[in-house]
Amino acid sequence: MNILFVSLGCDKNLVDSEVMLGLIREKGYNITNDEKEADIIVVNTCCFINDAKEESIQTILEMAEYKKTGVLKALVVTGCLAERYKAEIQDEIEEVDAVLGTSSYENIVEVIDEVLIGKKIQNFKDVNYLPDGKRNRINTTGGFYSYLKIAEGCDKHCTYCIIPKVRGNYRSVPMERLMEEAKSLADTGVKELILVAQETTLYGVDLYGKKSLPSLLKEFCKIDGIEWIRILYCYPEEITDELIEVMKEEDKICNYLDMPIQHASDNILKRMGRRTNKQELLDIVAKLRKNIPDISLRTTLITGFPGETKKDHEELLDFIDEVEFDRLGVFTYSMEDDTPAAKMESQISEETKIEQRDEIMELQQEISYELSERMIGKTLKVFIEGKLPDENVFIGRTYKDAPNVDGFIFVNSDRELMSGDFVVAQVTGAKEYDLIGEVVDEFTK
Repeated sequence: MNILFVSLGCDKNLVDSEVMLGLIREKGYNITNDEKEADIIVVNTCCFINDAKEESIQTILEMAEYKKTGVLKALVVTGCLAERYKAEIQDEIEEVDAVLGTSSYENIVEVIDEVLIGKKIQNFKDVNYLPDGKRNRINTTGGFYSYLKIAEGCDKHCTYCIIPKVRGNYRSVPMERLMEEAKSLADTGVKELILVAQETTLYGVDLYGKKSLPSLLKEFCKIDGIEWIRILYCYPEEITDELIEVMKEEDKICNYLDMPIQHASDNILKRMGRRTNKQELLDIVAKLRKNIPDISLRTTLITGFPGETKKDHEELLDFIDEVEFDRLGVFTYSMEDDTPAAKMESQISEETKIEQRDEIMELQQEISYELSERMIGKTLKVFIEGKLPDENVFIGRTYKDAPNVDGFIFVNSDRELMSGDFVVAQVTGAKEYDLIGEVVDEFTK
């Protein structure tokens, strides 16, 4: 029995997909990458913004066609879109045989067993249920880095965001479970551990009565085989002095923080339901850079939020120009049903949103190029991930680069390097988002 898995959306969703793949393998099912050979197709969906929703629906429809042209016996839909539109999916797409909610992914095997005998299934648990953590995952990222989801859900309730409704309240995964999973990943060859959650900075508040990310990081640093630990999704107002101190003390923790701020105008931040104002954002950036001078800061922004004026947009541009984030991404505002922002007056036209997004990215491109040029002459530890065909040029990442969202360093070397190697390279050239370098030494540890 061949099963094909399609994982859409964020890296947190990918972790769920990898857990499901592990459960499927344990059951003895064969995993295939060929849609035409698949007896069962599982689509793990996303619905964070409208584009993600449309991609998920389109993918389901494309996979449904294999009931006509392939050997497909059953189509299973899981993830955020399934949680949000549980009734509509099966009502409107008759080829869908089963729908699983965001807290039900650990039931994937029993659902597959039931659809194979012709049943139509809806498998949903309380959205605030925390799956039991049986995590014999299949690592789909290439083997040398892996995401580790340290919490589920979110309590922030930003006015534009549907996540608390489809992922539930904030629930930290117990530390002992995370340590067991991290050690297991290290045993399989994972060298870079990337911590993810809807918000990593609040880890442990619900379980231990305090922010426990610093303690968790210290424990991860003790694991043999793990060389880099990267932290994503840190809300700026929750970054503590203790977290900064641990990052300074522990060599394994990358001097990198992903800190989504969404905007910099106090007017828009308040309308978004965010917990910071512009001055507080400037203060936390200054504190991070004072304590960790080489820190690489990534952020994410939303443009075209309801009520955003030209003045708000100009204020955001000025803020970006002043702060000079190392990495920056921007989304146009997406109106989501059942969110307060969807009911707000003064919605912005799509044309204006796109123009504003393009202005921001044009400015950031200039900043990124200037920051890249400043790196020329510096030596950096590089994580090798591949090689350009027919050239002695290897593709790697520095501590400044998270997989799939940031840039690369292209390293020239006469020696054959393998994916998963760490080397030291000197930066010899710069592009807008990437660096060029030469190997000057190898890390042996």
